[in-house]
Amino acid sequence: MKKGFDNDKYLKIQSEHIKERIGKFGNKLYLEFGGKLFDDYHASRVLPGFEPDSKLKMLMQLADYAEIVIVISAVDIEKNKVRGDLGITYDMDVLRLRDEFQSRGLMVGSVVITHYQGQAAADIFRKKLKKLKIKTYVHYTIPGYPSNVALINSDEGYGKNDYIETTRPLVVITAPGPGSGKMATCLSQLYQDNRRGIKSGYAKFETFPIWNLPLKHPVNVAYEAATADLNDVNMIDPWHLEAYGETTVNYNRDIEIYPVLDAIFKGIYGENPYKSPTDMGVNMAGNCIFDDEACREASRQEIIRRYYAALGQLAEGKGTEEEVDKIELLMQQAQISTKDRKVTVAAIERGQKSGVPAAAIELEDGTIITSETSDLLGTSAALILNATKHLAGIDHNVKLIPTSMIEPIQNMKVTYLRGNNPRLHTDEVLVALAMLSREDENCAKALQQLPRFAGCQVHTTVLLSEVDRKIFKKLGVEVTCEPVAKKNRIMR
Repeated sequence: MKKGFDNDKYLKIQSEHIKERIGKFGNKLYLEFGGKLFDDYHASRVLPGFEPDSKLKMLMQLADYAEIVIVISAVDIEKNKVRGDLGITYDMDVLRLRDEFQSRGLMVGSVVITHYQGQAAADIFRKKLKKLKIKTYVHYTIPGYPSNVALINSDEGYGKNDYIETTRPLVVITAPGPGSGKMATCLSQLYQDNRRGIKSGYAKFETFPIWNLPLKHPVNVAYEAATADLNDVNMIDPWHLEAYGETTVNYNRDIEIYPVLDAIFKGIYGENPYKSPTDMGVNMAGNCIFDDEACREASRQEIIRRYYAALGQLAEGKGTEEEVDKIELLMQQAQISTKDRKVTVAAIERGQKSGVPAAAIELEDGTIITSETSDLLGTSAALILNATKHLAGIDHNVKLIPTSMIEPIQNMKVTYLRGNNPRLHTDEVLVALAMLSREDENCAKALQQLPRFAGCQVHTTVLLSEVDRKIFKKLGVEVTCEPVAKKNRIMR
């Protein structure tokens, strides 16, 4: 992918702005880290050149006087919400994040369960955290939130929440994903600190939407597509426009919550240091784009991938029509369609010609390789073999895995494991390649090409099995699928 973002510049100027903001609020600042603090793959996809751990690297520079509080919504626990990029539930990701932070010398002070209304799954998770000796707090759902400012800013609102005991000047509030209640957690602490005579401050580190890019810039539209399930909407910040006469971009939840923040700050300081939601932020990502068109194209491709992901979720009974419809509208605004994804066009053409499931991969140099299902191999397994042969310079007609080796594996799958699909999946093909690589030079060459799959694009004309999804993910491949079952039954 063509680079368009200067990560080194970003690390430098972003850390400077965060340090500057800390200095404005005495010795207690709650810093909301929006998006993913760790493994921010969305940012790396729409801002090619952005490294997934950039925000973590900045935080490590502040490790001596910072502590992390991880927030998770009881609603997400109850729904078993899954991180799409990692394939694990939010509650499991809380534990993963804690381990990752601590392994890097960062202090994780506690976990906060938000939106709590007595959910049984949340109670079970809380007991699990207690057994692990992890400090856990509960924040409740507030009726009329965020419009009922009088109730929110009272003992029956934020005052009802558990008070999070912290020991360091900088408290970083993060979460497995959006909609977890990070901002409300920060505001609750401001309210409770004030009751205790502590004049603490708040700031927001949110990568998207990028405030100094146009409202309909593909980078910002891609953010809307990524949060379509939350119904987030990018908006012009009316408070900033009124205060400064400057057009900036924010999103609906920050704009809706601003009157609450304004009331809380006025209660603490007698005035609000922030004249707008945009003022709250410290995001400098927009200043680090050096190739705008590269970032635009990367974002357009991300919108299409999000569309296919939503279709797949709907086909599997996990998504909603509304989510699909919203991303379709965003695609119209961005003036793109699925035909703008090269591998989609190639896979569909191969499938139409063969009459069987097909797939296509775009390699690092732009070359498109296709495959189709056969009696021996699934289309994804065949695609991996075709692509590795091309990358290794092996003639396409060479059979890397002999039929005499495939047939016994098929017999085992059907006869002994009682499977219905005898064709080899991607994991089985890779194991066979590894076994043959000791004696076969071509197989060894093919295996050596696997690292070159990272960042490649794949499209299949059928929904993938869980096994094939995981293998592609481990290889670092971005996959989209037509929302069609393998028996050619259209799911939508």
